[in-house]
Amino acid sequence: MTSGPVGEQAEAELIAAVDAAAGNLTLNRPRALNALNTFMRAQMAEAMKKWAADPEIYAVVLAASGGKAFCAGGDVRELLNWVRTDPAKARQSVADEYRLVWQIDCFPKPIVALIDGLVMGSGAGISMFATHRVAGPNYAFAMPETALGFFPDVGATVFLGRLPGAVGTYLGLTGERIGRADAFRLGIASHCIDREHYPSIMKGLAAAEVVDPLLDGFHADPGPGPLATRRDAIDRCFSAADVPEILARLEAEKAEHRDWAQAALEKLRRASPLSLAVALRQLREGRALGLKAALEREHRMTVNHMASPDFAEGVRALLVDKDGAPRWRHAIDGVAQSEVEGIFAPLLDGELALPARPQPPVFQE
Repeated sequence: MTSGPVGEQAEAELIAAVDAAAGNLTLNRPRALNALNTFMRAQMAEAMKKWAADPEIYAVVLAASGGKAFCAGGDVRELLNWVRTDPAKARQSVADEYRLVWQIDCFPKPIVALIDGLVMGSGAGISMFATHRVAGPNYAFAMPETALGFFPDVGATVFLGRLPGAVGTYLGLTGERIGRADAFRLGIASHCIDREHYPSIMKGLAAAEVVDPLLDGFHADPGPGPLATRRDAIDRCFSAADVPEILARLEAEKAEHRDWAQAALEKLRRASPLSLAVALRQLREGRALGLKAALEREHRMTVNHMASPDFAEGVRALLVDKDGAPRWRHAIDGVAQSEVEGIFAPLLDGELALPARPQPPVFQE
């Protein structure tokens, strides 16, 4: 049995439907690269709360319409508008986004994200904590927030911070895109399955087929990705103590890794120096944090960072005027430690306090 969309705007932006034992959530803003807005997050949270308690639902599927993007991030224009006109609403929207990520991580049933196309920012937030993350042939993962004058959030403290060596630092600072071969090797994707098999996966989940053998049957090993040949250079350069030293090490790279190093330098020089310093500290210090603590910390950082002129300037340069020439307030070596400290400072009020992870029921014979 299939039920229709939830909410007045759902048909245009999010489709939440039940197909027998599967709850299906489809992002439906293809012209906006399925960017998540506040309405969509609210509808996702509502549907998942209902399905978590429904004994007839075996699994949830996260999918997207259009072929270019699973989800290219959050609707940053919406957020910036609220920062300027209604700061309380902006803070509420941010808190609700982190609550949704925590809700996904705590969901008591399988969640299968079918990802073919761009997955960035908020798109990573709603998919990285799914139990199964299926990468199609057009899969492209990135966390490009430093170029927007922001930092990688929505749980990136955990899913980037725990990557091997300095790979998470490299991806978080440069915003580099990786394909499904690298994502699979890093554990960012759990399976590599071509899009033509997605209807069969959804049919199987609707019939409550056991998820792991179902996905394993369609998985094809993608082979090694390009990062494998650069791991030594990534670890050598991005293990440096601070951002200026990372740049110095990249500038010293020669021979086989010189072109890669120059491309990384170009990305870092386009990014906000403040955001780079914040992200480096975030990912280094956050490796030992659980997701709950990481999200609560990221909420604090976001509230403090939203007022930064760099965020507004990054959105202007990349998304509004699209001149690609942000005018940052600092040089790479000119970021004061006190300003970085201010991003991590406790809030005077309105700290996010997520609920404890629900404990599984204990059955007694």
